[in-house]
Order: sequence, then C-alpha cells, then structure tokens
Amino acid sequence: MMKTNLILWLAGMMCFIVLLISCTKDLDQFPSVETTSEQVYTSVEGYQSVLAKLYASFAVAGNGRGDDDPDMAGTTASWGYLRVYFNLQEIPTDEVIYTWAGGDNLVEIQFMNWGASDTWVNAMYYRIYYTIAICNEFLRNVTDEKLAAFAEADQVAIREFAAEARFLRALAYSHAMDLYGNVPFVTEQDVVGAFFPPRITRPELFRYLEGELSEIAELLPTGPQHAYGRVSREAAWALLAKNYLNAQIYTGEARYGDCLDYCQKIIDAGYVLQEDYKKLFNADNDQRTEEIIFAIQADVAHTSTWGATTYLVNGPIVGSMKAEDYGVLSGWNSFRTLREFVGIFNAADTRGDFWTDGQTLNIDDPSSSSQGYSIVKFTNLKDDGTFVTDEGMVSTDFPMIRLADVYLMYAESVVRGGGGDLQQALNLVNQIRHRAFGSDEGEISTAQLTLDFILDERGRELFWEATRRTDLIRFGRFTGDNYLWQWKGGVVDGRATDAKFNLYPIPVTDMAANPNLIQNTGY
Repeated sequence: MMKTNLILWLAGMMCFIVLLISCTKDLDQFPSVETTSEQVYTSVEGYQSVLAKLYASFAVAGNGRGDDDPDMAGTTASWGYLRVYFNLQEIPTDEVIYTWAGGDNLVEIQFMNWGASDTWVNAMYYRIYYTIAICNEFLRNVTDEKLAAFAEADQVAIREFAAEARFLRALAYSHAMDLYGNVPFVTEQDVVGAFFPPRITRPELFRYLEGELSEIAELLPTGPQHAYGRVSREAAWALLAKNYLNAQIYTGEARYGDCLDYCQKIIDAGYVLQEDYKKLFNADNDQRTEEIIFAIQADVAHTSTWGATTYLVNGPIVGSMKAEDYGVLSGWNSFRTLREFVGIFNAADTRGDFWTDGQTLNIDDPSSSSQGYSIVKFTNLKDDGTFVTDEGMVSTDFPMIRLADVYLMYAESVVRGGGGDLQQALNLVNQIRHRAFGSDEGEISTAQLTLDFILDERGRELFWEATRRTDLIRFGRFTGDNYLWQWKGGVVDGRATDAKFNLYPIPVTDMAANPNLIQNTGY
C-alpha cells in the first residue's frame, strides 16, 4: 500500500522553485530540498518512495504529523490538496454552508464573490502546480539513459511507476482545466531553468489529456492486478469519461458518445456496487475494491493530516451530535447543508442521513452552527463500530473515483443523446437507488429518467465527493438565476450570480509574473 509518511524528498526540486518564480512573485510558496537525485533514483525502492510522495501530495500538506514539515511555506502551507479542492467544489454550492467562513477567509467562496487575490483560489492553484511539478521531476528521471543501469525487471517496474505518475499529473491538470480553464502548461519535456511557462487553452488541454490518458490506460494494469490505492487502467478510463462528460463545457463540443464508451469499458471490467452505502465512507473502506476504483488514502499512523477526510469527518459534527459516534474525539461545528439540498431527498432514502436535533432547516445566519441540518457521510468507524484516532485524525479514504459515478455518467450520456442503451441506463440507476432505499421502493421508470432527475440523483449519491460545482455548471445551474439556494450570492434567499464564477481566476501574482497568461473573463 501507498500509505505514506516516511517519504524521500524529491530530487531536483529547485526546478519547481524556478517554475514558481516564473509563475508568481509570491516567493513564500516553495518546497524544500533535502536530498539529491543521485541518492534517490538509484533503486526501484527509491523510485517507489518518490512515487509515494506523488500520491501523498493529494492527501497531506507535509511530511510530519498533522501536516508538519510542510511541502510549501506560507500561510496556506497546512492546507492540503483535498481539503482545498473540497472547499472550491462544494462550499459555493447548495450542499454546504460553512460556519467559520470569515475566520478561514472562505466567506467569498461561500457567497460566490471571489477575486484573483482570494486565498483559497490561490492555494488550490499552487497545490495543483506543486503536484504537477513533482510528477514532472519524477518523469525526467525515467529515461532510457537513466534506466540502462537497471535490470530488465526493474526497468519494467519503474516504467509502470511512470505511467502512474503520468496519471496523477493528468488528474491535477484535469482539475486545473475544470477550475481555471486556460492555464500554464509544463511537462517533463521542458528544460529545467528560468522561463515563462506557455499558456494552454482549455480545449488544447482537453486534447492533451485525451491523448495522454488514452496512452496511459494501455500501460497500466487492470484494477484486480494492482495494489489498492494505486491507479489502474480503469482509473484512466474513468478520468477520460469524466472529461468527456464535461467536454461541451471545456471545448464547446459534446462528447457523450465517448463518455459512454469508456463507462462501458469500466462496467465490463467486473466492478460491482458495494451492498452497504455507508461502508464506502468508513475507516475500513479500503476493503471496498469492488466499487472504489481510485481513492486518496488516509491512515492515522502514516498519513496524518488535519485536511483530507479528517476535515470531512470532524467538520460536520455539530450541536448535539456525539463525536465518538463517528470515530473521533470532538466536533468542529464547521459545516452543514442547505434546505434546497435537503429537499431533493425522499424520507426513505438512507443516503439522506440528516441530523436535525437542535438544528433548524432554514439558515438566517451562516455563522450559527445550529442553523442548517448536518448530514453524515464520512466516519472514522471500522465495520465493527470501533475506531482508532490520533486527536481526531482519521483512517478513512476519499473515493475520488467509484463505480456509482460511472453508472450515473453512463445514464446521463444516454439521456443527453450520446447513444447507448436506455434500458441499461435505467437498470444502472435503479441498482443505485435499490441500495439507497433497501428495496424496490426507490426504483424509477424510463419516463422518470430525465436530466433533472439525474442532477438530483448525482447530488444524492455523490454529495460531498467534490463533484457538485462541476455538475451544476454542466447543467447550467451554478451561476445565473436558473437555480437559487439560500445564501447563493451572499443573500439569505439567494440571487443570480455572474457567469464569470463558472471559472476561478488565475492568481494575480501569476498574472503579474508571466506575460503568457491571460486572465479569465470578468476578473
């Protein structure tokens, strides 16, 4: 397993400092250098240790307990990738109302009023490019010349590691494409030295990722052949499918047929739904390999962080909720959900596990943790109800890609006219709903399988899995006035918001430092 804390620091990290110098004048954002490539890239074990760091970059913000010994300096050093990604994907939507918005500088994200100097917008951008930079450096050390000194079997292993690194870079670039649109572009082919990274447009980046992931998929093993937590062929297919599902937003051209094709490949690969929905989100969810295709791993002993799923377990524990019922020591009173999101659930749907005791449905004051229902998704409980924690840190993995999402992508692509089999789409959706209701009560008919239904079903099934912003944008409901929820735009009953907020801005520091960049419209 790639659960990691004792990680060898990457060689050649000065190249990342150069990247940040060329991309930003905020020189507080830089990693440390503690070893050299001559020490690291001399054995399969050395390469594997660096690969572990690439995976860990999505989970933890540093190399010590609770994100100590941070990867980057500055005020956002302790904010790891997954925590920031969750905030940008969920907090501006109908799924989350955040208590401490002012103190954590999240108020502008909550109320969809951010600008190019926003702390969280910048933190996500630099986290993405930190991961891209360390992936690039790893790949610079997987050349024919470098590997010539290794035995043939070791070369095969290291080249497989390289395919994994390419996937992780593609995942980070996919997030950059979705969140920021037109962005700087650097690969391992770029020389190490001071230069202005070129700007790649969203459609160009989409085409690059399409080719990259298609090639990577042929190099990766299938899921059953790979260790849990490491990327597989199906993970590459699923990321392709996600990008194809949103291709009309990214490129102006619908690619639902391609989304269907890759969803079908995954369906045919033999994955099945886990019988118990709640077990997908507990401390033993690393055993749910029948459904979880790729997860960001957590472990109390080895990947201790105050972000990632520690944030998602502790954060929604509010009011009269007992922390030990969720496998931790105390609640953070951080976030609840909104009345509009509560309204999409049927009372018999077990996924809608709302905590209402002492909580009001309506929210007149976002800073009051007693306003808004809490909803339980992630826990630190093992299957037997016991738990192990370190001051509240958890061992629950985050399912970045899972089969139920693939089923819903297939159904949506069929309904949007991408082809496929309508009866199969209905069957896949009803499998999800049968699990949620525990009976046939939740099953729907063909006539009920509409786009509006699919958007709601994605909310019910995938809430707090960092898909909501992207989904609302694809359905035309994120900005504007087609869908209002409490506190959208910063007013109690919600208001129309500017379409510019469908993209986050390029940080002002990068704009000032790199003449190749063009700011997103409206910022």
